[in-house]
Amino acid sequence: MKGWAVAMAVATELVLRGMALAADPRFPDWPCNQVKVPEISAAAVWAGPAIDEVGNAWEEDAAIKDLIARLAARRTPLEDAQKAISDFITGTESQRQKKAKLVFAGLFKTLNHERSEVMQGIERYFRKQREFSDQIRSTILQLRELQDRPDPDQSRVDELTNRVEWDTRIFEERRKTINFVCEVPVVIEQRLFSLARTRGHH
Repeated sequence: MKGWAVAMAVATELVLRGMALAADPRFPDWPCNQVKVPEISAAAVWAGPAIDEVGNAWEEDAAIKDLIARLAARRTPLEDAQKAISDFITGTESQRQKKAKLVFAGLFKTLNHERSEVMQGIERYFRKQREFSDQIRSTILQLRELQDRPDPDQSRVDELTNRVEWDTRIFEERRKTINFVCEVPVVIEQRLFSLARTRGHH
């Protein structure tokens, strides 16, 4: 029992140490393999004319604001969103250009904001995970200290061993969740990129 508990504690500690490290030292709370890009630039996704003068004009038009909310929602299939954009961007060249700029300005602000919120959530989750790993490590130290005594309290050893085993399992499940959530900012970027390239009808 004793040898197994120590071996498990050592293995657990190695696992925790590996998981608690951030991939990029510039962003110590960013756990994802994907590189953290805090903000997407409009130029990176939009090949159309500058949208500076548009500002937040899209928010002042209820119909466009509603359209943007529908386009941005990931539950709206990408094909449906692209069709809605094409159906909306109609008229003369100048009308189409104006509508395209309004739609992109709205999508850019909405999806960028959503992406930032998701990234902040990932970092909060990771900070909690790091605290949890410290808690597990503390239990491991208690367990080692207990086992080093000439006459350890076996029931206490069993209790701490079970706690380390259980907490490590929870930790691992949470780590898998982080890996899954890390994909969300990428999905949002890809949606913005795809919708920004949708053209209207002549």
